[in-house]
Order: sequence, then C-alpha cells, then structure tokens
Amino acid sequence: MPDIQLPQLGESVTEGTITKWFKQVGDHIAEDEVLYEVSTDKVDSEVPSPVTGYISEIKVPEGDTVDVGTILAVVSDEPAGDGQAAPPAAEPASEPVPAPAEPEASPPPTPPSPPPAPAASAPAPAPAAPSGPAPAAQGRLMSPVVRKLVEDYGLEVDRISPTGSGGRITRSDVERAIQESGARVTGPSQAAPAAPAPAARAPSLPASASPVVGRTVMPKPRSGTGDTVEPLNNIRRRTAEHMVMSKSTSPHAYTIVEVGYENVERVRRAHREQWREGEGFSLTYLPFIARAVIDAVRDFPHINATVADGELIVHNYVNLAVAVDLDYEGLLAPVLHEADDLRLRAIARGVNDLAERARSKQLSVDDITGGTFTISNSGSFGSFLVLPIINQPQVAILSADGVTRKPVVVNADDGTEAIAIHSVGLLGMSWDHRAFDGSYAAAFLREVKRIIETREWEAEL
Repeated sequence: MPDIQLPQLGESVTEGTITKWFKQVGDHIAEDEVLYEVSTDKVDSEVPSPVTGYISEIKVPEGDTVDVGTILAVVSDEPAGDGQAAPPAAEPASEPVPAPAEPEASPPPTPPSPPPAPAASAPAPAPAAPSGPAPAAQGRLMSPVVRKLVEDYGLEVDRISPTGSGGRITRSDVERAIQESGARVTGPSQAAPAAPAPAARAPSLPASASPVVGRTVMPKPRSGTGDTVEPLNNIRRRTAEHMVMSKSTSPHAYTIVEVGYENVERVRRAHREQWREGEGFSLTYLPFIARAVIDAVRDFPHINATVADGELIVHNYVNLAVAVDLDYEGLLAPVLHEADDLRLRAIARGVNDLAERARSKQLSVDDITGGTFTISNSGSFGSFLVLPIINQPQVAILSADGVTRKPVVVNADDGTEAIAIHSVGLLGMSWDHRAFDGSYAAAFLREVKRIIETREWEAEL
C-alpha cells in the first residue's frame, strides 16, 4: 500500500506545515476521508486520504514543516499492533544520564569516615545532576517551527508538557504554555506596585510579527485583571505580512460614491423566497454589485490590471476575488475565475460555493490565486464605509458596504422632485495611484453606480 505523501498543493508551493492530524496510529481511514490539515504560505487546507487502510505510523508530527513529496504517514491493510514502538526506545536513551548519578549521590552523607578522596569524588556527581536537565531539555523532540516559537516567547522547555507521540512537543503544547505563561505573568494576584515585573518577565514576541502581535486585554470577566497572550495563527501572520507589504508597495488612494439600490431591492423582494428555495442560499446585493463591476471593467480596463517593472499589465479577463470571513479567525479572498463570462445567477452560485469551501477548508491553491480585482463585502455586517487594503498584485479593491433605508430626493416623470424612502449604500474603492488617477477611478465608480441603478435586473434572473 502506498505511503501518504505531502501532495503538490500549487505550482509555487514547495513545503507545508502539518498543523493537525485527524487520525492517530491504529485508526482506520477511508479513502477521501479527511486525514490531516496542512498550512502553506497561501492557504490552510484539510487533505483527504488517497487510500483506505489503517494508520501504522505517523512520520511527520503536528508542527513540522516538510517539503512536497515527503512521506507523512504509513498506511497498512491490517491494524498495527503497537504503533508507538519507536518512542519508548528514545526515552530510555535520556534516562541513563541521571540514573548513574543517583547511586553515587549517597556517599556524601558520610564524609568524616573516608579520607579526603571520597569527598573529592562526591562533588563530581553533584555537578552532573544539575547539568542533567539542560541536555534533556535540549534533546526534547520538537520541529524547527515549534522550537522557533519556544525561543521567540522565551519559554522554558522542561516546563512544557508534551502531548505528541514519543514525548514530542507540538505547536498546541507551546501555545498552551504561552497562554499559561501570560496568566502567570499578569495574574490577578499581583499588586499594582509590581507592574514593572510583568514587563520584565513577559514573553518576547517575534520581530516579524511585531506590527500586529500584541497583548490583548480580555474584556471579560469585568472584575478580572491581567492580559492573555494569544499567538497569531498562520492565516493571521500571513495576512499581516501581505497587508504591510501592500501598503509599502502601492500608493493608496480612495474614491467613494453613494449608490441607490432601490432598483435592485425591488427585484430581490420579488424573487427572495423563490431564490432561496431553488438555490439554497439568500439573494444578496453582492452578485448585483459584482455583475456591475465586471461590465464596467470593459470600459475601464486599467482597473483590472497589475503594475510590473515600469509597465502596467492589463488583463483581458476578469478573475474576481471576493473576501470571505472565516468566523473572525482570518480572511481569504477566493477567486471566481473568468467571471466576465458569467451572468448574475452563475456569479451568485460561484461566490456562494467559494465561500462555503473557504469556511470548510476545502479550497485548493488554484482557488485563491490569479485574482485580477477584489470585492470586500463588509456590508453584511452593516458597515457604513470601509477603506480596504489593495490585494497585491492587483491595483484596486472595492468595498461593498451596508445598504439602509433612508429618505432621498427623486425626480418624478413630470420633472418635479419629491422625497421617497429608498435603499441606499456606499461603494468605496482603494486604488493604486501608479496605475491611474482620481478621475479614472471616479469615472469607473460612476459607471458601476449607473449599472446598479438602471439595469433591468429582472431580465438577468
């Protein structure tokens, strides 16, 4: 039976970190059943087993980063007898060091009767005993990624309780130790005058994460005190790096327009129930906005481009990226490829499918690469206006914010004006000033606004 190897997760992906095993040694695994979770520099994915059988050995523990093609686990046709044979062999290797020291530690209580020679031999075992923990600590099993985390937070290795096979320290063990360390450092038992002590003993943070990693004051319980240190997960760290890079790469500028959604709202109300019954999800404003953006790009192609060395690469297709929230734990922007070939219903289906697979960690690397324009949909949370950071290497990103009912001035057929209650919202676009200027951005948004407000959306459905 073939071994389980780390698959090629994308053209540019060369390695991955095993963040979680869903099966342990001795467990039965079925083909296509989720076996482990892997984190790359692009996406976190749950990987299914390519075979059916029993896990006889796990070669790469949680927290280890390995190259594509590395054997992760061994699967057999029959249940393994004892998959933990290797770890017990490793533990006796560390035991013999303190073992001989204990028998020789007994001579010191009788120094008067022997001559000075025994007294000289007694101190020899004594230094060996204190030095024992250091080699034991240094020899604790952990991956380079986990060891780096231990060093960054200044943790004492011998105080970390390992839960991995063979006494291996996993990333979860370290994160738990970090949280416990934070509780000890700033616990409620410390008085106010001792405030400098927590700063001195606080775990140091990785330099690469310093712009975003901090000590988060917990809002509950209200009567409690102290801080909780929460290590950033992979997606938070990658998001931080990408956003900082984007701000330093693109000269960000912003343009905002107010859009009347009454034309869209009438269609949504008329088809809401039928749509949900037929499609299985709600008909939101997002597919209407996406459709308008895709059509407007035809007249403003520089919106759909990439800045390279001294040149602007204009894409003759639209790969629409849509930001998806992962239960407040992170953000991904999966890509609806060749969206310019799709109409409203197909766009809605495609976006919903990407969002569901993003939240269930079923996206492939291809699903999150190749985007040419991004929409950030904060409106579902009722936002008034968001100014998002450009999703590199794109040159623009649109924020679709909350739509509310408010009084507006409308023109009657006879040319008179009146006050009416309509659905209104803002569209805010962040754009790269290297690619075009403010007049171009404003004209593009004016066209998006015109399409949303005047198109015959009933025909689209």
